[in-house]
Amino acid sequence: MRFRARCEYDGTDFAGFQLQPNARTVQGELEAALARLNRGERVVVDGAGRTDAGVHAAGQVIAFTYAGSVAAERLQRAVNALLPRDVAIRDLRRATDGFHPRYAARYREYRYTVWNGPRSPLLERTALGVRAPLDVAAMARAGSVFLGRHDFSSFGAVAEDRSPVRTVQAVRVRGAGGLVTIDVRANAFLRGQVRRMVAVLLEVGHGKMDEAELEAALAAGEPALNGAAAPAKGLCLRRVALGRRPVDDKEDEE
Repeated sequence: MRFRARCEYDGTDFAGFQLQPNARTVQGELEAALARLNRGERVVVDGAGRTDAGVHAAGQVIAFTYAGSVAAERLQRAVNALLPRDVAIRDLRRATDGFHPRYAARYREYRYTVWNGPRSPLLERTALGVRAPLDVAAMARAGSVFLGRHDFSSFGAVAEDRSPVRTVQAVRVRGAGGLVTIDVRANAFLRGQVRRMVAVLLEVGHGKMDEAELEAALAAGEPALNGAAAPAKGLCLRRVALGRRPVDDKEDEE
């Protein structure tokens, strides 16, 4: 039977989602738990996004095929009982044969969180601490530059067989009580794209760059800010919306 589920994890101590030799990964932990329930036989877990080391998720989508005959609710409880404290699954349900979350993803939404207040060890586990004041309104205005279909070569790594063109559907920058959130929604992303976009928006927030300079950086085709990216710990894959998308939309990873 094919199953799908939402997966939440604190990425701090992971080398990313995707299975890697000699490294702790989210996929590795999920497959280890499922193997214990499957008499030691590997159960391959597919993900909607291959989040990088240190990146978190609240709404990653996974899928796997399980040989045993068991109700989804019972299987979910069994898997969660075997998973470590920094990863869990929810909303486990049957899926159609052949369902793959990576190809079924209509869009993905990431949130980058900045704590623009006094040093806070708890908040800064999953947020970037920035002590100098940020002009959130200027960041919000500048974020609109990214909207639409663009060549994002300046803001992400591109595989040789992939197009650097992506469609950004929404960029929302909001601040409340020192907490600044940057939400980015797109059909797909280049590797490192959101964190590089955030790095530039932080420059705008510090008054070191304006909208015109951001537009020029996007059009330049060269790595913006020499490829600088905001730290991974502030980034979270919040949502993966499932549904049909154009066949030429292929994501790399974030």
